[in-house]
Amino acid sequence: MADAEMRECLRVMKALSDGSRLKILKMLELRELCVCEIQALLALSQSTVSKHLKILEDAGLVDRRRDGQWVLYRLAARGRSPYAAEMLERLGGWLGDDAEVRALRRQVPLVNRASCARQFRGE
Repeated sequence: MADAEMRECLRVMKALSDGSRLKILKMLELRELCVCEIQALLALSQSTVSKHLKILEDAGLVDRRRDGQWVLYRLAARGRSPYAAEMLERLGGWLGDDAEVRALRRQVPLVNRASCARQFRGE
């Protein structure tokens, strides 16, 4: 493995070595989410969620796009990193029996970015 290839592989593996980041990926399997929706689902601070998303993005596991005032995150397109693509494909079949992951995935359709944003602004 070349040095750059090794670094890329390690970046993906390190990104996957955190439970919160794995939960984020499992939620993003269902649909795009903004930071405040992930924050509400995981009960984490905005800065913590943003750090997790930055690590996942740097590893090629998630992409983001702007939709007006919102930045939405989704699973990465398959072409960015062969290591990320392989792990995302495998992750699809993992953690299906985990009670916490199942509970989070049930909540994803119920979370709404507009109400989350109002809640975090204190409205």
